[in-house]
Amino acid sequence: MSGGDAATRTRRSEPDTTSSRWRRSALLRGTVYAVIGLVVVSIVRVITGADDIASSGAIAAALALAAPIALAGLGGLWSERAGIVNIGLEGMMILGTWGGAFFAYHYGAWAGVLGAILLGAIGGAIHALATVVFGVDHIVSGVAINTLGAGAAAYLAARTFTGLPGGGPTQSPGLPSLPTVTIGRLADWLGDLEQSGTFLVADVASVLRAFVYHLSVLTIIVALLFVFTAWVLWRTGFGLRLRSCGEAPTAAETLGVNVSRYKLVATVVSGGLAGLGGGFLVLVASGLYRDGQTGGRGFIGLAAMIFGNWRPGGLAGGAALFGYTDAINLRGGDDVIRAYLLPISVFLLLWGFWQLRRHKSGKPVTGVVSVVMAVLVFVWFMIIKAMPSEITAMTPYIATLLVLAFASQRLRMPKADGLVYRRGEAS
Repeated sequence: MSGGDAATRTRRSEPDTTSSRWRRSALLRGTVYAVIGLVVVSIVRVITGADDIASSGAIAAALALAAPIALAGLGGLWSERAGIVNIGLEGMMILGTWGGAFFAYHYGAWAGVLGAILLGAIGGAIHALATVVFGVDHIVSGVAINTLGAGAAAYLAARTFTGLPGGGPTQSPGLPSLPTVTIGRLADWLGDLEQSGTFLVADVASVLRAFVYHLSVLTIIVALLFVFTAWVLWRTGFGLRLRSCGEAPTAAETLGVNVSRYKLVATVVSGGLAGLGGGFLVLVASGLYRDGQTGGRGFIGLAAMIFGNWRPGGLAGGAALFGYTDAINLRGGDDVIRAYLLPISVFLLLWGFWQLRRHKSGKPVTGVVSVVMAVLVFVWFMIIKAMPSEITAMTPYIATLLVLAFASQRLRMPKADGLVYRRGEAS
């Protein structure tokens, strides 16, 4: 073997440290994606004049709307990592809205937080009993939990809120609020930078200001729950055993893991987190309970979890995206939604050229379709002044579908997720 061949083989055998670090570090990837996204948003703001695209008000609203979605997704992450599909997150969130409102009204805001967790955990316990103990199909049980949660919350609200000042069968009285965090001087300085409109500087300032001006303590707790979940599931023996129940429960049982117990615990925790998401809606986002308040956020949380590839970091990014689109919709951001047509058209154009480059000798159907769509989207951007309100209202759900479509190629769910497990199958 020549010296050159030996050197070549040595180089090939050496690990690509940069690539490997990129794949392993979710924090690094998230930071890079966030910086790129902020630059794109700043460029779009300057070109289109849509100032609300990254205002501190929009970011603050996005945080308030992303938190319940993130909590629902985090609940789904706990259960599905243990092998239990939980499409009953919506029903558990609904139970959490009533629990949060009832306990907050009678015993205070922090009691409302605990009440929301308790009611959600009860929904999770029912789902765990059905799927783990009785072996009911996970989807069937989840649908039943959604129906049960909606019906139970409506009944309990009618029984407990009717006759109270400002209350009724479909809503609660006003509720006490949780503490907020404000760093006055820093918030004022960042506000001045935001008002300057300087490229990128103003956008960075607006994002930072949302985190130091009237930030709910519960939002901070949500962020800490993500850190806690990542540590427990990926850095402790308990988390390793729990994840083994979702990957290979039979093998885990042969090693002495009580699979049923871990599945039960994970599903109850899942319900508690989803219930806390419902509590966030009543205690932070709106200040009172209303019938139908969750608006499908449990399902969107499930989509955010799938988008995040069953990992906390990706889930947080998906929840932030869905919360942001929801916030823009609620703030009447027709001009903001129109402004986003510009980067979408550029992305489709670049994607199309990349696909054409990959398939020079084959059938470049995907590339051609992407280029055509880019042209159509750009023409649409040029000919309209504001997005129709009907499309604006659909934006969060359209974003959900598009994100899942683009992310579908890299997803890998736990291998035993959704499979009915019966104790003793390993013997």
